[in-house]
Amino acid sequence: MFSVTDNAAKQIRQAAEQSEAQNMALRIAAKANQDGSIEYGMGFDDPKENDIRVAADGVEILIDPPSNELLEEATLDYVEIEPGEMRFIFMNPLDPHYVPPKRQKKDKP
Repeated sequence: MFSVTDNAAKQIRQAAEQSEAQNMALRIAAKANQDGSIEYGMGFDDPKENDIRVAADGVEILIDPPSNELLEEATLDYVEIEPGEMRFIFMNPLDPHYVPPKRQKKDKP
């Protein structure tokens, strides 16, 4: 099942507030490219009849059935890519180009 991290949910709520879309859900779409990689899109939208709805930390996510097959094991996160550069990322084991994040080793005192 598609999931959203706490950081991503917080940022989605902030973006909805800033764009006056508090009463709208976030639609997430995915399509497979010819090389097998997955392309993602998101935007605030109203629900449609066949949408799959996912509730995550106060955020409603909408996914259409064709995208759901590509997103069923994915997680949306909001992370710092470079110092000061925050971005949404999709962690999706169904994407052949996905590389799981490496755990940071904790320094011993």
